[in-house]
Amino acid sequence: MTMKGKAFPHLNLTRITYPASIKNDFMKNLFQILQIIMAVLLVAAILIQGRGTGLGGIFGGEGGVYRTKRGAEKIIFIATIIFAILFLGLTLANVLLAQ
Repeated sequence: MTMKGKAFPHLNLTRITYPASIKNDFMKNLFQILQIIMAVLLVAAILIQGRGTGLGGIFGGEGGVYRTKRGAEKIIFIATIIFAILFLGLTLANVLLAQ
């Protein structure tokens, strides 16, 4: 007699299932942690950008003339937009998951 499923016929050992409440709690916690991380990244990206100044204004440069964003300044600007969109998406997912 082999032990492959015959010793304990009442147990289904091929697939482990978790209650829906555990899955929902895990997803809620995951979304909340990701939302906090995105909030911190968004705030940091916004604070790096000086109002009315270029990236050089942080280090004492002058930014009184309007110019095109280039290099790191453009990357930070695009990253800020991406962080804002991701933060909004995570917030909406968190609200919908809570219902």
